[in-house]
Amino acid sequence: QVPVVESGGGLVQAGGSLRLSCTGSGLVSGLPLGNFALGWFRQAPGQEREGVSCIKVYGETIYYVDSVKGRFTISRDNAKNTLYLQMNSLKPEDSAMYYCAAVGHCSLSRGAVNPLHAWGQGTLVTVSS
Repeated sequence: QVPVVESGGGLVQAGGSLRLSCTGSGLVSGLPLGNFALGWFRQAPGQEREGVSCIKVYGETIYYVDSVKGRFTISRDNAKNTLYLQMNSLKPEDSAMYYCAAVGHCSLSRGAVNPLHAWGQGTLVTVSS
């Protein structure tokens, strides 16, 4: 069972904004989502999945891949077991399926690694030029 549900994707023009949400729908190793470092990943057609951003439990470490720095903001509400990704100044190259996951590690050097569960259905972001 996949313990997360992603939402908030859609079609937007370049320069526009979207806010993605990831809600915990189950437990990870018997614990709610709010107990874990969380990450956003994306996969464009024909490309490998890449880590976009991650955040530790209390926000003490936040990582962004270089291509989204200054445009995307990750945040979380542990009481609601929800992760967010505010995406501004969107570019066509941001188009992808976006996934969230509880991860084993989130660091400034490597980003999000070791997803702890199967991937959810994702939410599709399409940015038109």
